[in-house]
Amino acid sequence: MENFGIPDKGEEAHRCMQEGYEKQMAGETDAAVELFLKSIAFYPTAEAHTLLGWAYSLKGRFGDAIRECEKAVRIDPEYGNPYNDIGAYLIETGRWKDAIPWLEKATVAARYDGSFYAWYNLGRVWEHEGEWARALESYRHAVQQNPQYSLAEKAVRRMQAMLN
Repeated sequence: MENFGIPDKGEEAHRCMQEGYEKQMAGETDAAVELFLKSIAFYPTAEAHTLLGWAYSLKGRFGDAIRECEKAVRIDPEYGNPYNDIGAYLIETGRWKDAIPWLEKATVAARYDGSFYAWYNLGRVWEHEGEWARALESYRHAVQQNPQYSLAEKAVRRMQAMLN
């Protein structure tokens, strides 16, 4: 059926999400929030909810950020970003142990190219908990998955020094 030049809701959602991401990267968080909300109104996706959560986290709204990521997980349980993001937000709010199951899910998510972030964050939790060997193992996983991830490489060296 001809749509007479009216954008498909999915296409419009994607356009708003992309524009929101660009605003977010430019430091225009309020404008990004509005665009992510608009994207979700057109067609809710795990990506848009995760990005909205990220924007909320930058405004210090960690509860809202976690809720958006939980929505993302319900939409697409294979998408790894929201699992890692929830873990990171829990760490930011001092709920270190609560972050563990979320980060572990992120490390095995089928659709997540950045699982090295989850491994790094898991290492941070283990380090905070005084589990040095587990922290080192997690940091090593992060480096294996992304050898250019300098934060993880520094963490490996720090843990190795602590264990010697």
